Amino acid sequence: MAEPSLTIEQSSNSAMIRILGELLTRYVGDVQAAFERIPSGMSDVELDLAGVESFDTGGAWLIANMQHRLEAGGATVRITGAKPAHAALLETVTQHLPERLEDETRERGVAPLLIALGKYTVSGWRSFLSALTFFGETLAALVLTLLQPWRLRRAALFSQMESAGLKAVPIVALMGFLIGVVLAFQGAAQLKQFGAEVFVVELIAISVLRELGILLTAIIVAGRSGSAFTASVGSMKVQEEIDAMRTIGLNPIEALVVPRVLALIIMMPILGFIANMAGLFGGALMSWIDLGVTPGMFITRLKETTDVWNLLIGMIKAPFFALMIGVVACWQAMQVRGSAESVGQHTTASVVQSIFMVIAIDAMFSIFFSELGV
Repeated sequence: MAEPSLTIEQSSNSAMIRILGELLTRYVGDVQAAFERIPSGMSDVELDLAGVESFDTGGAWLIANMQHRLEAGGATVRITGAKPAHAALLETVTQHLPERLEDETRERGVAPLLIALGKYTVSGWRSFLSALTFFGETLAALVLTLLQPWRLRRAALFSQMESAGLKAVPIVALMGFLIGVVLAFQGAAQLKQFGAEVFVVELIAISVLRELGILLTAIIVAGRSGSAFTASVGSMKVQEEIDAMRTIGLNPIEALVVPRVLALIIMMPILGFIANMAGLFGGALMSWIDLGVTPGMFITRLKETTDVWNLLIGMIKAPFFALMIGVVACWQAMQVRGSAESVGQHTTASVVQSIFMVIAIDAMFSIFFSELGV
């Protein structure tokens, strides 16, 4: 085997660099220092690869890195004598060199600020249009599935219902129970001052049934199931499985998104109802312990003072929360680009955006029902 070597024929502003031998990965450590000693203050550099006998990715990286360094110094670099296979490998490696880190010192002033603001505005508008398009495609696929039920992937649907719904019951029930306990405890501390302990029933019932039960359930589902949707579909995007699905004629929206969104739409009202019942149980238990409101008195007061609309308002919100969580999670998954780091970034964005949208939708429903006087 011929270890690599290089010779340099240098004039005032130009240089001829001849590389000989086997330019392989095993020799990278031996020759890298020699490559780095090549002067960078020349205007014209020719790399002669005619004497290279063997060439692999490590050798191509050495050549590409040296070429990049010389060009950064203002030199014009020409590569000659490379065999076709070597030239093709070098071109591939050059195209995939990591980008150099930008200088940390940023320009200051009004102009750079306006440029950055414009870039963020354009990026945000494009993201909004992309999300809106994805939302429309998902709604169209859901309607088509309802009109043609045989298109639905039942195995995927039941699997997602188990993962996103059944397995979430313990944490949702515990959350609801603790919320009821906290409401009763905090309410008791205030109501005792006015001798109005019995009104803790209305406080718990209206707060849990109308708002907190379904809202906190949606937040838990967004953090638990929404992140799982983004991570799983995003990993498929990284591994190019979604491209493979399109190649064989499958629609990723129907195959991946619809079962997940539909599973959330079905399971969210059930989880919300469980959270409501757990919240009422926790509130009743704490009221009995702290205020002496017996379970019988609690149930009687609940029937007399709490309208069924308080429960229905929470249940009406559930499908809308589920639809938004599922769409945002799957849309973020489709934005993943080629790395595990991207999966993590979009999973975080999925959770944040889902929770924000859930709270925004809840606020709009509150205004809507307030205007209706419900």
